[in-house]
Amino acid sequence: MDQLSAMRVFLRVVEMGNFTRAADAMGMPKATVSNLIHNLEAHLQTKLLNRTTRRVMVTTDGALYYERANQIITEIDELDGSLSHSRTNPSGRLRVEMSGAFADLVVIPALKDFHEAYPDISIDLGVGDRPVDYLAENVDCALRAGAPGNTSLIARRVGEVDLLACAAPDYIAAFGTPQHPSELEADHRLVNYFFAQNNRIMPFVLTRGEEKMEINGRYTVSTNDARSYSAAALSGLGIALLARFMARGALEDGRLVPVLADWQVERLQLYIVYPPNRHLSNKVRVFVDWLVRLLARSQLAPPD
Repeated sequence: MDQLSAMRVFLRVVEMGNFTRAADAMGMPKATVSNLIHNLEAHLQTKLLNRTTRRVMVTTDGALYYERANQIITEIDELDGSLSHSRTNPSGRLRVEMSGAFADLVVIPALKDFHEAYPDISIDLGVGDRPVDYLAENVDCALRAGAPGNTSLIARRVGEVDLLACAAPDYIAAFGTPQHPSELEADHRLVNYFFAQNNRIMPFVLTRGEEKMEINGRYTVSTNDARSYSAAALSGLGIALLARFMARGALEDGRLVPVLADWQVERLQLYIVYPPNRHLSNKVRVFVDWLVRLLARSQLAPPD
C-alpha cells in the first residue's frame, strides 16, 4: 500500500464528506478511493470512517488521525515546494490567526489583492484574541499585539499600534473631562482590556515629557476582544485606550472624543508569531511579506 497516497485520499474524503466528491476532486475512480481507505484502515487496524448512504462520518480515531496526517502532508508539500516551482507559485491552505479588529478593518478589505497575486493559496482565517495552541490547531502564523509569552514561538516585530485615550460624549457629560491622569483613579471609570493568556489587565500608561504615570483605576467592564472593547467605549461605559485606526471614524463623527490629549499613550507592538519551522514555508513567507506591506500602508508599520 502507498500509505502517503492513502493519507491524501483520506484527508480529501474527510474534507469533502463523500467518497464520490473526493474521487472527482482527485481525478480517480471511486473504487480506487474506497480501496485506499480500506487498506489504510486495515494497516492501522482501526476504523477511520463510518459510511452511510448519504455521507461519511469520521470516527474518534479518524479525527485524531486526520489532524496528524494533515500536519504531515502539509510539511511534505512545503518541503517539496521549497525545491520546486512553488518558490514562485506557492499554494495550499494557510491557517492564520488575528484579532477581529485587524481582520475586519485592515486585512480582509485588502485580501483580494493577495488572492490575485497568489491564487493557489487558500486562507483559513481564525478571528479573535483568545489564546491559541499553535501546534494542536495547526496554525501557521498569527498577528498579535504584544510580545508572546510563549518562548517556544518565533516572533517577528512588524508594526505598532498608536493608542489614544477617548470616551463617548455621554460619559463626558456624566463624569466630566479629566485634566490629569491622576483623576482617572479617583473620579472616573475605565474600560479595561485583559490578556486571556494570563488574565492580566493592561494598565493605562501615559507620558508627558519626563512625567510618566501608570493607572490601574476602577473599571466598569474589562474585555479580551478589541471590537468589544471599542463597543464598550462607544456605549459610554468609561474611558478607553483605543487603537487610532479603530477609533478614527468615531472621532470624526463625534461618537468619541479624545481626553488627556497632551499626554502620550504607550504604543502596542505588533508581532507576527510562528510555531518553530513554519516561518520557513513559502506560503507563509509570501503572506507575511504582503502583510508587512499592508501594515505600512495602514500606518501600522514601525518607524524607521
